Amino acid sequence: MPREPPGVIDTGPGALMAMNRDRPTILVLEDHPTTCTFLADNLTADGYEIVVADCSRRAWRLLATKFPDLAVVDLGLPDRDGLELLRDIREADGRAGPIDRHIPLLVLSGRASELDRLRGFECGCDDYLPKPFSYHELRARIEALLRRTERKESRGLLRVGPIQIDPQARQAWLYGTPLELSKKEFSLLRALAGEPTRVFTREELLRGVWGYATIGKTRTLDSHAYRLRRKLGERGDQFVVNVWGVGYRLVDGTVGGEPTT
Repeated sequence: MPREPPGVIDTGPGALMAMNRDRPTILVLEDHPTTCTFLADNLTADGYEIVVADCSRRAWRLLATKFPDLAVVDLGLPDRDGLELLRDIREADGRAGPIDRHIPLLVLSGRASELDRLRGFECGCDDYLPKPFSYHELRARIEALLRRTERKESRGLLRVGPIQIDPQARQAWLYGTPLELSKKEFSLLRALAGEPTRVFTREELLRGVWGYATIGKTRTLDSHAYRLRRKLGERGDQFVVNVWGVGYRLVDGTVGGEPTT
């Protein structure tokens, strides 16, 4: 366990080493080098994937390219006030980049007054922990926020890169913007998103999406896949891939020449 940095108390031994889910990714936005290293080292030891940023500009880029499951945000940033960043994340509509505006946000800040906390929640944070802080408490709060996210996902919400799908409501979003899809286009997207990198054969899709008992000569799948590809590719991304002679698959696209994953 590394030495405690300023603003951290009550670290002690022990960690949540055994995670039952895949390693969640946490963005740590902290411009104090010692505190940042402390958080990154201990959260990594507790089973998380960590990406770090020391300013809001880098944090925004990581949010748009790494799709973290949760962000720990300091408010005293060198390039802007952290409250402004919180508001921008919550107001993201897809035009500024593939930002998940629903990402859990935990503020970790030296601003400890009741008014500071109130402002944090008003700007969109899900939890607020003032410095000095207990690492045990921070870890417990992170786990609570992630469990809340898992419960939402267990109700059937899917995410593939910047694509979000609600099967029950039959709605889909790209970069936070609602997609206008026909019933069959949505069903095709839902089927491909079930296993985003697997190639689904034409027979599987025609039976599963269209209910065909026998597969004859039909262009139905190709025409719907073409329209879905166009709606998902307005920014130049390529999500729906035609694997010639086999079928289709859904993969993460690219934005501005950079991978979205």
